[in-house]
Amino acid sequence: MDTFVENFHAKKDVERMEYVPLGRTGLKVSKVSFGTGTFSQLYGDLDEEKAVEAVVFAVKQGINYFDTAPFYGQGRSEEVLGKALRKIPRQAYYVATKVGRYERDFERMFDYSAAKTRESVERSLHLLGVDYIDVVQIHDVEFAPNLDIVLEETLPTLEALRNEGKLRFIGVSAYPLNVLKQIISKALGRFDTVLSYCRNTLFDEALKDYVPFFQQHHLGIICASGHGMGLLTNGGPQPWHPADQQLKSVCAEAAEYCKQHCIELGKLAMHHSIELPGPATFLAGMQTTELVNINLDTYLNGLSKTEAEVLAYLRERVFAKTNKTHWEGVELESYWAAMKATKSELNV
Repeated sequence: MDTFVENFHAKKDVERMEYVPLGRTGLKVSKVSFGTGTFSQLYGDLDEEKAVEAVVFAVKQGINYFDTAPFYGQGRSEEVLGKALRKIPRQAYYVATKVGRYERDFERMFDYSAAKTRESVERSLHLLGVDYIDVVQIHDVEFAPNLDIVLEETLPTLEALRNEGKLRFIGVSAYPLNVLKQIISKALGRFDTVLSYCRNTLFDEALKDYVPFFQQHHLGIICASGHGMGLLTNGGPQPWHPADQQLKSVCAEAAEYCKQHCIELGKLAMHHSIELPGPATFLAGMQTTELVNINLDTYLNGLSKTEAEVLAYLRERVFAKTNKTHWEGVELESYWAAMKATKSELNV
């Protein structure tokens, strides 16, 4: 295993993990990977010490792929992850970040220009404390004014940075799957990975219809947020979650049923997610060693008889009530409405 480091890893822990080729990159990534969107104010207060501890623990348990982005806490996530990575041999992990989405303020949220892309990668290198980044992904391309700017500015800049040795592979992410298909078709052979989030869950299984297309283009498929950005956990989603009230109510009912049976809904969600054939890795947001253990336990040991019974009940009796399985267009509409309002104010 390429990321095994003698005297750092315990062989027995690493041997329990499955490592899967990430498309045509040559990287072999752990089936379970670590998302750090949770290292930001988007998911409430963070205990930085526990977060660092969780990263080091995860690597020792065989997780070798970490995903972050400048948008997660305006660099906070990269900074905290960087503190953890400095405690780990560079050979032991792959790290991925993003460009394109930056701040929570609508006016400064997105920037797909060449200059900002270069500046962002340089900043990520500094915050992460690495000489190169394994994968840099273009973040949420559906928010670009049009895909041309991504293809004419963002992507060529990343290709130039790759030639300079600052990154190894280039990926793309978006919530609408049709937008991913569109941009991959427009830039044939130029992307190495594709990240899809919240589209392989207990309420939305749309990703499976796109897996053959991604595979046909030899892309490493990263399946993120089987927990639906917190919807599918006993704790429930953050106030900003874009899902409609009916879907939130269905998930709340599922969480309540799980609590009554002393079961964590997040474990059932993770189990459901990792059953999908095709993705190289299943990315879950984690903040503590406890959450790392829950996700690893799901992957390594599956469900108990009671957990399996509860999951069957939820699939049949609760999630079947879902009216709308996704929130495509919701954030996009808010964003462009806010931008239009800002423009009108400036023109007054």
